[in-house]
Amino acid sequence: MRVLVIGSGGREAAIAWACRRHDHDVRVAAELPSPIDADLVIVGPEAALVAGVSDQCMDAGVPCFGPSASLARLESSKGFTRTLAKTLGLPSPAFHLSSSAEEAIAWWRELGRPVVVKLDGLAAGKGVIVPDGAEATEAAIRELVEQGPIVLEERLTGPECSLMALCDGTVARPLPIAQDHKRIGEGDTGPNTGGMGAYAPAPIPYDPDELTATFIQPVLDHLADVGAPYIGVLYAGLMLTADGPKLLEYNCRFGDPEAQAVLPLLTDDLAELALACCNGALGERHVQSAGASCTVVAAAPGYPATPITGGAITFGADCDDALLFRAGTDGQSVTGGRVLAVTGLGDDLATARDRAYERLGDVSFDGMQVRRDIGWRSIGARLTSYAAAGVDIDEGTRAVDQMKEAVERTHGPAVLRGVGSFGGVFSLAAIKAMDDPLLVASTDGVGTKVELAARLGQYRGVGMDIVNHCIDDVLVQGARPLFFLDYIASSKLDADQVAEVVTGMAEACEVAGCALLGGETAEMPGVYAPGAFDIAGTLVGVVDRANLLPQGELQVGDVLLGVASNGPHTNGYSLLRKIFDWLPMDSTPPGFDAPLGTTLLRPHRNYLPVLDKVLQAGSVKALAHITGGGLPENLPRVLPTGIDANIELGSWPVPPLFALVREVAVGMPTDELYRTLNMGIGMVVVCGPEQVEMVQGMIDEPTWRIGELVAADDHADDDAESRHGRKVHLR
Repeated sequence: MRVLVIGSGGREAAIAWACRRHDHDVRVAAELPSPIDADLVIVGPEAALVAGVSDQCMDAGVPCFGPSASLARLESSKGFTRTLAKTLGLPSPAFHLSSSAEEAIAWWRELGRPVVVKLDGLAAGKGVIVPDGAEATEAAIRELVEQGPIVLEERLTGPECSLMALCDGTVARPLPIAQDHKRIGEGDTGPNTGGMGAYAPAPIPYDPDELTATFIQPVLDHLADVGAPYIGVLYAGLMLTADGPKLLEYNCRFGDPEAQAVLPLLTDDLAELALACCNGALGERHVQSAGASCTVVAAAPGYPATPITGGAITFGADCDDALLFRAGTDGQSVTGGRVLAVTGLGDDLATARDRAYERLGDVSFDGMQVRRDIGWRSIGARLTSYAAAGVDIDEGTRAVDQMKEAVERTHGPAVLRGVGSFGGVFSLAAIKAMDDPLLVASTDGVGTKVELAARLGQYRGVGMDIVNHCIDDVLVQGARPLFFLDYIASSKLDADQVAEVVTGMAEACEVAGCALLGGETAEMPGVYAPGAFDIAGTLVGVVDRANLLPQGELQVGDVLLGVASNGPHTNGYSLLRKIFDWLPMDSTPPGFDAPLGTTLLRPHRNYLPVLDKVLQAGSVKALAHITGGGLPENLPRVLPTGIDANIELGSWPVPPLFALVREVAVGMPTDELYRTLNMGIGMVVVCGPEQVEMVQGMIDEPTWRIGELVAADDHADDDAESRHGRKVHLR
């Protein structure tokens, strides 16, 4: 066929490429020529559709893949789309259409929730403001209403995805789901753009055909019923919220840069499919595709506010597994904001991503802006459990069960706490200052957090981690630390590295009044990877038997008070490192008070100074240190038979890091997330309801009432543990 593609950007370059690969005669033009010398016209940009290109083709008797100007209102008027979606009952946010700033502000205040402010008309992907706070919201409303009617929408949270479907007026067939990256900055920061990259297929927990049936087909049916069949691409921008997918917007054309990511995956002939749509002949045919793609956009300096053009550009050599689509360039210099896009192809996203960035490395122009994190959310989206990140909590629990009997055969009468407790307890009456002194010992490591420390060259914090983790483990028995011994192993000794780690240990010991007696350093080439190291340690503390925790009888109605963590502490790093593998550690995601790497490497808290006063007062029944296994696995360690714990999710503020993990790991169930990470609670205090006010008053920082002890639910499941209680229920 002779195919005419209308437009001049990267999207149109991708459409032309997809048609040429099946030997069609393709011409790209910024405007519709007269006469129209083509067998098929495919319209790229929304402005051309709104201007009536499809109507002109119809008048000339030329098939056009794109809706009429009247149907393009689905994109050109957000108010029209919102009203239609409400009429059809499509899952959508609350919204309000207004031309008055005062009216819009009044509606927002009555709504009582954060909103997104959008221009009603076309704005090239930039007429959207996501304000933060009341002052910014009011300012955004006043700013955009000066440019025309606006739409206020209830702000939703969750990952976004792009559903594009080919429509023949009666049926719709989805293309591979894509995920766009709208923000200019890594970690999804900074102002919105037309799109800085995309990848496909996006690993979302929803079937594309089912999404099409929910969000695309009802629109087609409605338009067909009113005698206005929709021909072309209908693009639904969706947000995957905790309550399911919700409609953000409709576009009436291929997305940009989604087209550059999706069209190269098609094994079908795009021009043939488009002509079938024009003829109402898709029928039962489904679009065939294969592989994965990653598209990375290179933008001009100053983009998106004021792009600086004119700079010379070099493109490097073409290759088959990474396609270069030109947009804002005349082939010699930069002429627009988004200059070009490179799409890497492969059997999987990781391969495609590597190829895209490798090819982009051959492209050069002054001030080139490129996000280094395209596709980073896909890793977390694929994970459904901690085991998927390489750590199997259940297998660890099974190992403890198998070794417990053998270990307990070595115990005499003096051992009061052993396997399964936070630390071993041994009676040592020779400490005469106490009536009945007990030694409490804890041995632990820092886990895969050391890999991140080695990668970023920040070692002191993990030295603090190992000491403070062990201090908190013996603290839950009521013990104060006496001394600490360390162990450091690496592939090759680095004196500076070892000194930095041990200095961190010494500083943590000093704060706790604990002696750092000594330790062991081992050089183990062939066991550890180059640059890798590991640390472990043993801490011994002491407590008088009268002060040993738990104190008294834990019973139904006792209150659980949460004390804040200051990060993941030393657990969950196999998951965290996997989720953030493609997000640069020097980026600062929204809400963070420090770069990602700094946030992840914050040292484990020492809870002794926080809880010392309330422990001395004897107001605490029990403590639970929230380590590996999170709240669900650690609280049961202090619960007696027949007692469960209810935890009220939402009763404490989830810090930004954990909120981002929860947002990204869309496939991970809540229980799995809370037994992988501490989610903002590092220590739990158990006290009687009559003691709550006094306990909270004696802790010099905010604490939260996060739950209570309840009678065991005998019908929870059939295993012996549930019949005897000691379960944690997340509500």
